[in-house]
Amino acid sequence: QRPGGWGRQGMRACRRRPEEPPLPAQVATPVALVPPDGGSRRPGLRALKKMGLTEDEDVRAMLRGSRLCKIRSRTWHKERLYRLQEDGLSVWFQRRIPRAPSQHIFFVQHIEAVREGHQSEGLRRFGGAFPPARCLTIAFKGRRKNLDLAAATAEEAQCWVRGLAKLRARLDAMSQRDAHTWIHAYLHRADSDQDSKMSFKEIKNLLRMVNVDMNDMYAYRLFKECDHSNNERLEGAEIEEFLRRLLKRPELEEIFHRYSGEDRVLSAPELLEFLEDQGEDGVTLAHAQKLIHTYELNETAKQHELMTLDGFMMYLLSPEGAALDPAHTCVFQDMDQPLPHYFISSSHNTYLTDSQIGGLSSTEAYVRAFAQGCRCVELDCWEGPGGEPIIYHGHTLTSKILFRDVVQTVRDHAFTLSPYPVILSLENHCGLEQQAVMARHLRTILGDALVTEALGAQTPEELPSPEQLKGRVLVKGKKLPAARSEDGRILSDQEEEEEEEEEEAEAAEQRTEGAKQISPELSALVVYCCATRLRTLHPNPVPPQPCQVSSLNERKAKKLIREAGNSFVRHNARQLTRVYPLGLRMNSANYSPQEMWNSGCQLVALNFQTPGYEMDLNAGRFLVNGQCGYILKPACLRQPDTTFDPECPGPPRTTLTIQVLTAQQLPKLNTEKPNSIVDPLVRVEIHGVPADCARKETNYVLNNGFNPRWGQTLQFQLRAPELVLVRFVVEDYDTTSPNDFVGQFTLPLNSLKQGYRHIHLLSKDGASLSPATLFVHIRVQRF
Repeated sequence: QRPGGWGRQGMRACRRRPEEPPLPAQVATPVALVPPDGGSRRPGLRALKKMGLTEDEDVRAMLRGSRLCKIRSRTWHKERLYRLQEDGLSVWFQRRIPRAPSQHIFFVQHIEAVREGHQSEGLRRFGGAFPPARCLTIAFKGRRKNLDLAAATAEEAQCWVRGLAKLRARLDAMSQRDAHTWIHAYLHRADSDQDSKMSFKEIKNLLRMVNVDMNDMYAYRLFKECDHSNNERLEGAEIEEFLRRLLKRPELEEIFHRYSGEDRVLSAPELLEFLEDQGEDGVTLAHAQKLIHTYELNETAKQHELMTLDGFMMYLLSPEGAALDPAHTCVFQDMDQPLPHYFISSSHNTYLTDSQIGGLSSTEAYVRAFAQGCRCVELDCWEGPGGEPIIYHGHTLTSKILFRDVVQTVRDHAFTLSPYPVILSLENHCGLEQQAVMARHLRTILGDALVTEALGAQTPEELPSPEQLKGRVLVKGKKLPAARSEDGRILSDQEEEEEEEEEEAEAAEQRTEGAKQISPELSALVVYCCATRLRTLHPNPVPPQPCQVSSLNERKAKKLIREAGNSFVRHNARQLTRVYPLGLRMNSANYSPQEMWNSGCQLVALNFQTPGYEMDLNAGRFLVNGQCGYILKPACLRQPDTTFDPECPGPPRTTLTIQVLTAQQLPKLNTEKPNSIVDPLVRVEIHGVPADCARKETNYVLNNGFNPRWGQTLQFQLRAPELVLVRFVVEDYDTTSPNDFVGQFTLPLNSLKQGYRHIHLLSKDGASLSPATLFVHIRVQRF
């Protein structure tokens, strides 16, 4: 008996009038690769048609291709042919030196942004020979270099700008079902003689391409079951049927049938029962009806407020059915608390695109950091020629960029993703004259966005909130006349950084450069973020000075956490603390940020250019709250008299149980070897206070990256759940060497939805691996 008197039989009797035709048990998955009317037999164009873009003039022009000039330097300008592939998901380009076919393609889903005109460092420096109206920049996610291009005409450039924007928008809006169009590209490639008919050999080739090494006997049986013409070839509807069978999800069918009963359709009350069992908060019958109207594919079913298996799959594969709580993808936290009450996404050596020894410095690194939600960027400022300060990693072979260009980049890109304040962390190695130049550039370029005086009270008892500082830029640096050394000199940021670096390396040799004074012009711009040293912590600290910011290397921060855990937490409840990597990390490796967040450190600075689990944790921490770069700390880290100590968090308070069920369409790691298939395993990692940190993994599945099944349960006991990040990792098992990374997804435990959920995997550099997913069941018990 259901709420409101609805019994299962009663619902079935009431929901369909006798004169209405019965609904099919399952609506066919719409993967029509070949139109029944004998039209185009090119599966790629069918994919574009599904995307609704076959008639778009810009897309049609991109399909024909354009000869665009690729610009790398002042003298390196080469004309190349660029052409959109018929899958609508990739662009083929001509290479001077032939390589493997897969290296002649870039994918639309890997594009971070498309910029018009001279809006990249490369085009500003080397594109002077080409009018801005003819130029565009394709910026990629991860570490791939920008593609700076010039078209023959302004209209042709606009065609590519508009066309790529449409493709990216359509790709973002596509449901997971639509994303199955990715298989069309493989189908086209597997059809070796391009006759739109698939032999068994071509089918086997297709299976290997999509990462499944199916048993020959089983594959042939499936092939013959679809070969209704009995001619050893699949075509048209036979290919559709084969793909439909290939894409079946038995585990979803089992869940669907558990709630739908014999007639194989879900009524709105039955869907509501499923949602309640999922643990959805505050769901109503109206919400269930809305889901049916949103995700059901069959119009007849939709009219009768019924959901078929296909609609159910569409829902579970949508953002509403994902592990990440959709309500947390927008700004949902209180943004009116003082700045020290937030974790703030922070970058170290932001200007670098590679290692800190000989890597390239670029303004593009700042653009990418802002695109990832970063709110605190670092500027290492040194004396430059012609009276212009420069930015680079001092005493190394890293290239140099102008301070002025970086400030312009901040002005143009800092608030594209997030409206909340940006902090410029200055490491100042300049003399008084060039410091004055720095101050002038900051004032003239940033204008009213720059905070030059306190809001309201001149001596605030606490820092302003992110909401109060929306659209504003803060300067972090030394402030006159505060810090003085024993001999009376005014300390610069350089001396503070050098002193700590010397402690790290235990270097006997002192640096030859002496400390330089701070110019009044630059000091005047330091309002809320005055750099200071933190020597020791006292159990009863002196009255807080909210405008002071301490910078600590990771070693010193760990020492404070270990020796004065609660005192450090209390300090960070009142004042900002910035933590940065040891200078000994020559390859720009990162430390785990979780330890620093556990003690309330706000500005946990990482090398954004270095992928790895550390940056996965950072992305996961700042994934929620609209990816605005500010996350409200748990209450135990905000209270000035808190008793919380990350080293002694108390007894377990939460049990997390994750049943790893299946995975779907995992990517091939070695696309050049057709027979290379992954042996996937899943690891769930808990990152939190030391007592909570744990990792457990499933067995591996042999030779199946397409639809592996596990059905294994992993359980964790948690003492400080409010700080926990959960990281789902898929690896390719190897008996003789370390496992290869396949994909991952990281999110806060408090943003993890319960019930049957899909985990949408990301690559090492944070790009979507769609349609690759994990299917899991999640249960969180709090006590």
